[in-house]
Amino acid sequence: MEIKKYAAIDIGSNAVRLLIANVIEEEKKEPKFKKSSLVRVPIRLGADAFVAGEISEGNIKRMLDAMKAFKLLMKVHGVVKYKACATSAMREASNSNKVVKKIAEKTGIEIDIIDGAKEAAIISSTDLKELISTDETYLYVDVGGGSTEFTLFSEGKIINSKSFKIGTVRLIKNTKEKNKKIFAKVEEWITKNTKEYKRISLIGSGGNINKIFKMSGLDAGRPISYIYLNAQFEYLKKMTYEQRISELSLNPDRADVIVPATKIYLSAMKWSGARRIFVPKIGLSDGIVKSLYFNKL
Repeated sequence: MEIKKYAAIDIGSNAVRLLIANVIEEEKKEPKFKKSSLVRVPIRLGADAFVAGEISEGNIKRMLDAMKAFKLLMKVHGVVKYKACATSAMREASNSNKVVKKIAEKTGIEIDIIDGAKEAAIISSTDLKELISTDETYLYVDVGGGSTEFTLFSEGKIINSKSFKIGTVRLIKNTKEKNKKIFAKVEEWITKNTKEYKRISLIGSGGNINKIFKMSGLDAGRPISYIYLNAQFEYLKKMTYEQRISELSLNPDRADVIVPATKIYLSAMKWSGARRIFVPKIGLSDGIVKSLYFNKL
């Protein structure tokens, strides 16, 4: 047996994450990927990019500090290979190239700003074999701060995928009219791509659906029902931001985005006709590690 450590840096619109994973290799067996450490820093880049159009000097400084810390953590853990990917907020920031260059010069970490299609492809590469039945249909929904990736699986194969600018931070910052238009586009895509399938289940990834699953008290592997998710949405909507922090013990950077995130998952269930959503706790970071190991990045 041989164990190697790989790492992924996910620079999202709501937070920046470092995932360190053990890759366990055994002769004549498929490699196993196991999380060793996950560090999340709430640098809300989307609040800059989606409003001002660029990353602020304050957040550039925070990103630099985070990358320096991540570099040290990877060194301590003995990481042999890593990859840093930035998504929606960095895609749209007018000064993103300047930020990437500065971080590379100061820390040695080179950041790859990936488009929505590549983000969806990386997320889809995560290991869903244990969850996906080859004779069923699933709509994979990954809700981020700046965008949401949708991937339709049927009979174990990817049928179609699409990235939309409908993330949680963006929904908070956008006007109601703008949000209404983007939701209409998502509804059209989901309805069109799922209409020929009778039974569909959702697979949800992202910090918000993970939190809701934890709050549900369900055993790992059990799906959340549409009825439960809708009830949680109504419950969360009625609470103030402060109540979500004090009564539900949500982090300040989670307490506001959990409501728009839940709305996205609920909408996807409604438009696809899904009555349940599985939450396997996988996302972009997991996909980066796996793609890195198989030399797909």
